[in-house]
Amino acid sequence: MKIGSLEFVAVILLVFLCIPNGVFGIRFVIDREECFSHDVKYEGDTIHVSFVVIKADSSWHNSHEGVDLVVKGPSGDQIQDYRDKLSEKFEFVAHQKGVHRFCFSNKSPYYETVDFDVHESHFSYYDQHAKDEHFNPLLDQISKLEEALYNIQFEQHWLEAQTERQAIVNEAMSRKAVHKAFYESAALIGASVLQVYLLRRLFERKLGMSLV
Repeated sequence: MKIGSLEFVAVILLVFLCIPNGVFGIRFVIDREECFSHDVKYEGDTIHVSFVVIKADSSWHNSHEGVDLVVKGPSGDQIQDYRDKLSEKFEFVAHQKGVHRFCFSNKSPYYETVDFDVHESHFSYYDQHAKDEHFNPLLDQISKLEEALYNIQFEQHWLEAQTERQAIVNEAMSRKAVHKAFYESAALIGASVLQVYLLRRLFERKLGMSLV
């Protein structure tokens, strides 16, 4: 029983130790280019990244050009390069500790609102006990639990941003549909009035000719 209790306590402690750290999230408006930095504390950490273009600052803008994202490491080497993306979710392993740069570019003539999220996962307990065979099965279970906890948090943020973006798109489409229907109705009424006016002139002219 003692061993079971100790293992249970160890699991609880490891759960808190393995929770993802280094969380960075921001929503910003981009004109042409915006760059952000994230300081990776440990070599070998997994960096999880997501971004969603929420909206463009134009009610009539319906382009799907998206934004570009270039990720560079501390030495300036390019790690990831995405072009014309409305949304993306990816991860990479940091081969160097230090400042990593995330640079967004906007080729659209409109301002874009972007939701950007970075998470750094580091398992500090594993550094101290990686060679202890007694902990290997436990560490394996903890790693799976860490991944599950992170995925819930990451997916929730991702889905919230995607849902907000879709709501904005639907609202813009509804507004455009209302405006289109209004203009079509106005054009139809104008054409009807013009038709009545022309027919009236035609009948008046024919009536004048018959009287002569």
